[in-house]
Amino acid sequence: MFRKSLAKYVAMSILSLACIGSTLGQAASGDDFKAQIETLRKSLEKYQDYKVAVRDLYLSTVACVHYSGEKIEHHMEYPKGAMGVHFVNLTVKGPPDPAKPNVLIYEPSGGKLRLVAVEWLVPLTADTKERPSLFGEKFLGPMEGHEPLIPKEFVHYDMHVWLFKDNPLGMFAPTNPNVSCDGFDFALLEKPTKMMPGP
Repeated sequence: MFRKSLAKYVAMSILSLACIGSTLGQAASGDDFKAQIETLRKSLEKYQDYKVAVRDLYLSTVACVHYSGEKIEHHMEYPKGAMGVHFVNLTVKGPPDPAKPNVLIYEPSGGKLRLVAVEWLVPLTADTKERPSLFGEKFLGPMEGHEPLIPKEFVHYDMHVWLFKDNPLGMFAPTNPNVSCDGFDFALLEKPTKMMPGP
């Protein structure tokens, strides 16, 4: 009887320790991502000056993209809000690098541009085996390109990270209701992008 009780106690203790270890492992992983994001934020501070971004080959698409919140079947779902003005670096290629986004996003404000977010764009190719991810988050897509700024034939995945402006929808949401294109000469109300099949 004593042996059975002891064996049961040991088994329960091992199970409890395994659960605690798993939880701690997940927490450590989350902390790792937070540290990565904070390092990224610090490394990109220099791009608060958009001229520095241009010198590093981030080139403006000019338009300030925003969405009405309209829902269209088989299209991406973008909550009402804006993305902003995209500065794209076409020299950044290959798998997504957590230290090197290929898009910087600015909000026009008072005649200036303020860096609010970054984005990774990853094309869908014949070699794509799974949806890309960074910081423990899956990318959105695949979807057509965002016409008229990106040809619809550019089928891709993307992920936004709101590093420099709080987003009530979450750090990885595609739009931010706190970002505005109001009063900007090149505001572009974009339609939701069509979703495409992928792995």
